[in-house]
Amino acid sequence: MSVKIRPYRRGGWEVDITVRMPDGTRQRERRRAPVSSRSGAVRWADAREREMLVQGIQKPRKEVPTLATFAPRFLEGYAQANRQKPSGIAAKETILRVHLVPRLGRKKLDEISNEDVQRLKGKLAGKSPKTVNNVLSVLSTLLKVAVEWDVLVVMPCTVRLVRSAPQCKAAFHDFDEYERLVDSARHVDARAHLIVLLGGDAGLRCGEMMALEWTDVDLGKRQLWVRRSEWKGQVTAPKGGRARLVPLTGRLADALRAHRHLRGVRVLTREDGQGISQKIVRVLVERSARLANLRNAGVHVLRHTFCSHLAMRGAPGRAIQELAGHKDLSTSQRYMHLSPAAVEAAIRLLEQPKPATQFGDGVETGVPSKVNSLGPK
Repeated sequence: MSVKIRPYRRGGWEVDITVRMPDGTRQRERRRAPVSSRSGAVRWADAREREMLVQGIQKPRKEVPTLATFAPRFLEGYAQANRQKPSGIAAKETILRVHLVPRLGRKKLDEISNEDVQRLKGKLAGKSPKTVNNVLSVLSTLLKVAVEWDVLVVMPCTVRLVRSAPQCKAAFHDFDEYERLVDSARHVDARAHLIVLLGGDAGLRCGEMMALEWTDVDLGKRQLWVRRSEWKGQVTAPKGGRARLVPLTGRLADALRAHRHLRGVRVLTREDGQGISQKIVRVLVERSARLANLRNAGVHVLRHTFCSHLAMRGAPGRAIQELAGHKDLSTSQRYMHLSPAAVEAAIRLLEQPKPATQFGDGVETGVPSKVNSLGPK
């Protein structure tokens, strides 16, 4: 019996095992070890040698597909089958088409090595850390799915994300800028005015504005439900997967009441009653921002403005999370540095009376207690 380990021509280690079977025949197996380190390849080869002695050489597994071949299966059988959001499926398709297939598409899945991952990072050096990590996450998920589907025995490589840059503060309009924007939008048209208020006074995302229906609005109770979102004609649940209730400000309720129409079920429509597109929303907001002489003209800046103004007026992070529909509280806490009320309240805690402190079985009120001596009196 013999086991030889040698470098594999495409990275990793080749294992060459020869065993003498009980009937006197010799059997030989040469294959690439499914681990990246030499010591791991040695351990795997020893285990495989024992397995061959007991079971003999098994029938060869079906050939492992290349990344380019497996990518459509991944999109259809994983992303679409799990009913991921259309925008998420489209993002995965773009990452595969633009980044992964051109660089790793010809490689079989079990031949993708740690060095290949590092080279991929090098090719993406000009991209932002967030973009690089998005690409690496899709690669990692694809390989894990291949393992789950028994296309791979083990992960052929380790995919480590790059260190992200410190998160920049979200852009938002201060109070005076936002009021100028609201006034300018009123001069553009009624839809622009309503869009600005839906974003800045209610925190709706662009897709949530587009999908808002009149049945979601209760002007009597002055509240609206955010139940759905639209992306390129496809309607799904809002980001985070759950609906949320948002009370209306007085001026947003007035704007909705004035905008009431019978052209269709959607609140924001074109003249023919069809829903508006993302491009129309963006153009109306940009036109309003130019009229108000504002630099930040993005639709999502309105949502940041909504969260920022709540924080600046002292709203708790938990309330911001509920109103904005953030899945994680950490997202809402990005705005809490803007809350002078929260900072002031934290400092005032230092001026409160010192709390009682527990010592053993007794209660200490700030003065050290006498401790009985363990020695003789």
